[in-house]
Amino acid sequence: MFKKFSQLGKAFMLPIAILPVAGLLLGIGGALSNPSAIATYPMLNQDWLQTIFSIMSSAGGAVFSNLALIFAIGVSVGLAKGDKGTAGLAAAVAYVVYSATIAGLLSKFSEPDASIDTGVIGSIVIGSTVAYLHNHYRKVELPASLGFFGGSRFIPIVSSISAIFIGILFYFIWPPMQEALNTAGQEIAKMGSFGTFLYGFLLRLTGAVGLHHTIYPLFWYTSLGGNEQVAGQMVEGAQKIFFAQLADPNHQGLFTYGTRFFAGRFATMMFGLPAACLAMYHSIPKVNRKKNGGLYFSSGLTSFLTGITEPIEFSFLFVAPWLYIIHAFLDGLSFYFADIMNIRIGNSFSGGLIDFLLFGVLQGNDKTNWLLVIPFGLFWALIYYFVFRFSITKFKVAIPGMEVNEDMTELSAGDTENSSLYLNSQKIIAALGSAENIETVAACATRLRVSVKNPNIVDKESIQSLGATAVFDVSGGVQAVFGSKADLYSQEINQILGSEE
Repeated sequence: MFKKFSQLGKAFMLPIAILPVAGLLLGIGGALSNPSAIATYPMLNQDWLQTIFSIMSSAGGAVFSNLALIFAIGVSVGLAKGDKGTAGLAAAVAYVVYSATIAGLLSKFSEPDASIDTGVIGSIVIGSTVAYLHNHYRKVELPASLGFFGGSRFIPIVSSISAIFIGILFYFIWPPMQEALNTAGQEIAKMGSFGTFLYGFLLRLTGAVGLHHTIYPLFWYTSLGGNEQVAGQMVEGAQKIFFAQLADPNHQGLFTYGTRFFAGRFATMMFGLPAACLAMYHSIPKVNRKKNGGLYFSSGLTSFLTGITEPIEFSFLFVAPWLYIIHAFLDGLSFYFADIMNIRIGNSFSGGLIDFLLFGVLQGNDKTNWLLVIPFGLFWALIYYFVFRFSITKFKVAIPGMEVNEDMTELSAGDTENSSLYLNSQKIIAALGSAENIETVAACATRLRVSVKNPNIVDKESIQSLGATAVFDVSGGVQAVFGSKADLYSQEINQILGSEE
């Protein structure tokens, strides 16, 4: 089971790497092209400047709006044992069919405004199903009359058919979950500060499966977020009230109490999660820090500046769901403390530095109590750092960069430096017992990780003679420490094995 979850976590690494840049584009572009921000800060209202911000927002938004599709492809490619391009194409086709099936059922049997967004859960189901079908049937032989559709061409076909049935299943099981959250939202609105905690906790918890879009609109845009008179007009919905007060030149005193549904975000997004990134960076072996430092730095920076948290959260969500639950609980507490401290900062769509400056600092402490965020945020950073550092090191959470032992060293320049990558890869295949004995080949930062059918016929000494500093058995295979060449050998060996299929 651990092996399967580890493989799933690795499969998400490619799409996760895309998110920090997309988050920065979306966060900066979206916040600075927001109509309320433009109305409040007229210097932003320049055509050329807004064109840039609009393009940034659209470019980043394109990634996040298609995140489920991207992750479905990533899962299938990551779990496929060979011919990964076919697996990726099949996953893309299957997810499109899956989404169209749900949309078709909604148009025929549901209300006109009904919608179903299964988020990452749908991605995992589709991607895993496609990978399973691909690994079992990519070499299937059909009767001569249907021979053209055999082999790898069979995978998109059978995947699409499977996606129809998965779409039908989700059409029936997903709406009750959404309805339960709607009911919960109505109850939360009646519970005061404890309700604020539950709101933050459930919002973060359901974000893992894409159901958070069911919760926050209830509070941002409907009477569950409050009703207040602003400039002689009754306004309902926490965010609508906040922006109405922001536009009212006569507004005095603290902004609406409805900002309790935003204000708790800032301590978590600006301080807590960046500190969690630092904790993860400090928890991985030193030999891997240089290679993985960029991921953690960019993810922390994205959260700090824009409030986009997916790059951080997806790095541990699938390998340690229990840690994500702890994170959701802490985020709920952040909302609770912001509520009882009367922090009244609004937001456009996130809780990063940009919204903090626009709707907190620049509005004045008398309207927002933004100064309280700084000491509380620093305290929250310490909490997140120690919780994540303890949890990851104590339970060996397989975050990116964790899988290599601290005593692993980079391959030094020596006799292998001038060797041909192709020839060495051929020799490694032979030492592993030939292509027939190899099931899968992958690599982490310094290890070549190979699953084999019969470990007893692997020639470890030959592998070491090719530059491996260590070769050792693991369950179902062997691992060879090649340092920085591990990934190069993995790609070359997979290419050789693929050409022989």
